[in-house]
This record gives sequence, C-alpha cells and structure tokens, in this order.
Amino acid sequence: MLTIEEIPAHIAAALLQIEAVALRPQEPFTWTSGIKSPIYCDNRLTMSYPYIRDQIADGFAMIIREQYPDAEVIAGTATAGIPHAAWVAQKLDLPMAYIRDKAKGHGKQNQIEGLIKEGQKVIVIEDLISTGGSSIKAAEAVREVGADPLAVLAIFSYQLDKAVQAFADANLPLQTLSNYAALIDKAVEMGKIQPGDLNLLHSWREDPAAFGK
Repeated sequence: MLTIEEIPAHIAAALLQIEAVALRPQEPFTWTSGIKSPIYCDNRLTMSYPYIRDQIADGFAMIIREQYPDAEVIAGTATAGIPHAAWVAQKLDLPMAYIRDKAKGHGKQNQIEGLIKEGQKVIVIEDLISTGGSSIKAAEAVREVGADPLAVLAIFSYQLDKAVQAFADANLPLQTLSNYAALIDKAVEMGKIQPGDLNLLHSWREDPAAFGK
C-alpha cells in the first residue's frame, strides 16, 4: 500500500496515463472564466477506470483515517465529487451525502441531499480545485446546517495562490491527492512534455491571468 507521501506522484501518473489531464503549453486551453491555461483536467474520466478510482478512494480513506478519524459523514460536491464520496464512504462504513451548488427550485428545495445532522463532523470530497470557490461554498452549506466541515479533500489542485488564500480566509483545511507540481514532474519523467516547456508551465501557475498575453 502507498504511503501518503507517495500518493501525489502515483495519482499524477494515473491521471496522465488515462489522459484525464492534458498538457498543451504551446496551445493553451481556454477556461470558462476566460483564463488561458496550459493544462486541462477532467477527473470525471477516473470513474471509467475501476483500478484508478479505487486507488483514489483508498488515498482519501487513508487521509481520513490518519488525520480526521472523528469524521462522521462523507459529503460529495455535485456532480463530480459524488461518486468518489460514495466509494470513500463505503470503504469507511460512514454515511454519505452530497451538496448541490445551490438549493433546488422545487420540492423540499434542498441544497444538501442525504442526512447531515447538526454537530456532525463532515469531510467534503471534491474532484478538482481551481480557485476553490465552489468547494468553499459547499463547506459553508455544511456550516449553515450546524455541522462542522473538518476539511475539503480533492483529487487534484492547480495550486493557484488564489485558492490557497481563499481556503485560508474560510478557515478551511484543504488536502489533495495530487497537485500541479507533482503532475509536471511526472509529465517530464513520462515524456508527456518537453523540459524546455517547464518555464512556461511554472510561469502560468505564478500568474495565470498573464499567460498567453
């Protein structure tokens, strides 16, 4: 079994192997925000690979057992965090819920589906951290029902300074199985990018808004 220290490189390699992460330093992608990016991450692909989704669930479960042993509920963010939360909850034999980005406009108008009780300690599962806004919003929904979000756990983070600051401001711990730095190192090792592109990739993380201008 992997140690926590070994997980980032291992998950990065898995994401690259199944092409859940694409790197195009010379032909950047455009995010919905308009930001030009040399990287595009689609962790939804991991659902289609049983051995990888199981490794992801094992990684999350290991972190929770070692660092958040008093967790009482696993809550996934809609929609990409939901399946991973279900697999983790199954491994840990814990209740599972999921959190919409906003309350439904009909029926009971729930934002949280499943049961999160006042005072319960909750782990929020997310697939991807870019600026962190949607994950923090989900954790705030947990707080609004009187429960305690212990942390947000995600598969991957772009490690943008904006996200780091946002989680600090929200007083919310964030941990990810892998990250941008681990991915770039593994991509060079696997021949997915050329060493000459490294400066370009590092400059994007330092100032995404200026990339491609």
